[in-house]
Amino acid sequence: MTTRTRLIVALALAGGVAAAGVAVAQTVPHKGQGGGHGAGHSQSAAKSERSASTIAFSAANEKMHRDMAIEFSGDADADFARGMIPHHQGAVDMAKIVIAFGKDPEIRALAEAVVKAQEAEIAFMREWLKKQDK
Repeated sequence: MTTRTRLIVALALAGGVAAAGVAVAQTVPHKGQGGGHGAGHSQSAAKSERSASTIAFSAANEKMHRDMAIEFSGDADADFARGMIPHHQGAVDMAKIVIAFGKDPEIRALAEAVVKAQEAEIAFMREWLKKQDK
């Protein structure tokens, strides 16, 4: 599989907004900027500085944070479930990127375990919310 094909697959798995990565690539943290919570974004660095996995991770991170911005209801249980679903989905999306791009067998195995565990927890929370009519 080519790097471009893996990027398209990873972006699709991560819910990326553009398969070609053009829109996402313009907002990806570049070298020296880090990629943590609240990291600044720059459009000035050369495209060659961003790997396909970095573009995919950035798209997954941005989607997760956008989806976690829920309106709180005051019901701690429901708010927890509603906020954790996109948080867990972000973990699933990042794990799938590792599965697509990673090389270390231990990390890839961990990523596969993360997908399995987090998808089960997402299903539980969705079902709980449905049962509670929330």
